[in-house]
Amino acid sequence: MSEVHPTLVFCAGLVVILLGADLLLRAASRVATMLGISPIMIGLTIVSVGTSAPELAVGVAAAIDGKGPLAVGNIAGTNILNILFILGLSAMIRPLPTRLLSVKLDVPVMIATALALYLMALDGVLDATEGGLLMLAAVFYTAALIHLSREESAMVRIQFQHDVAPPMLPPEVARSTRFAWNGILLLAGIALTVLGAELMVAGASDIARRQGVSDAFIGLTIVAIGTSAPELVTTLVSTYRGDRDVAIGNLIGSSVYNVLVILGLTVAVSPHPVDVGDEVLRIDLPLAAVVALVCLPVFRSDNKVSRREGTLFVLAYLSYLGTLLAWRS
Repeated sequence: MSEVHPTLVFCAGLVVILLGADLLLRAASRVATMLGISPIMIGLTIVSVGTSAPELAVGVAAAIDGKGPLAVGNIAGTNILNILFILGLSAMIRPLPTRLLSVKLDVPVMIATALALYLMALDGVLDATEGGLLMLAAVFYTAALIHLSREESAMVRIQFQHDVAPPMLPPEVARSTRFAWNGILLLAGIALTVLGAELMVAGASDIARRQGVSDAFIGLTIVAIGTSAPELVTTLVSTYRGDRDVAIGNLIGSSVYNVLVILGLTVAVSPHPVDVGDEVLRIDLPLAAVVALVCLPVFRSDNKVSRREGTLFVLAYLSYLGTLLAWRS
């Protein structure tokens, strides 16, 4: 029997990981709703982390396999993609209002985390202590979000309840049964996400070896684009619906949690320090910090991201991707 082509393994992993992430996200949101957690907190924490589940699974699998540049490159590439391409594309379709209260916190924190990650990586590795510090920062960030959630509007509450966690079982089904069912779905989502990550990392590594490119390049391109699918779908669907406060809050929140929780946990559980990779350190982490810095004046100008600004964001990402393909492949 012939060996399965690594591209097929990667694509199979992508499909599995997206199915698992969607199941995990919806089940976790419903469990949180049943526990009485604030809707905006569900969106800015559980939804943000849930849509980043593919990055977490890929990062942990890559770090354990000793492929640190793939894990770190995936986070850097995903955050650059989230802001320049996904957010920019949304603004191109329709000017993007930045009224959500969390933006006042999220953008400065996104800048701080990008700069902190770069400083931590200057020695070429990320160790368990630095991973713990990132996760501790996530606790403080979440506490600040809880404080801001007290100011959420009734419209935002309704939007979260409708879009994020509609019931999967009829209301007459006992609460304990609904809770148990969603708990089972949550575990199934986790299992699928982990399985998909293993397949993606295995496929990506084989592709890199066959094409003679680095793990970092694979992490910055096909893995970053693949694992960003949940954020892309969520943002585009909400843009067409006209309900974008939740999705944009999720997009910015995901960029913060990608560093603080996803990369922090990846580094913390790795059995050895995670190698950053020379090119990721010299190019991609500084670029991710620059992209975060650019968001501050753009988000504060006229309280919106215009079509022109969105177009510039998308063009900047396409230029970055073209440079990756031309010079680093």
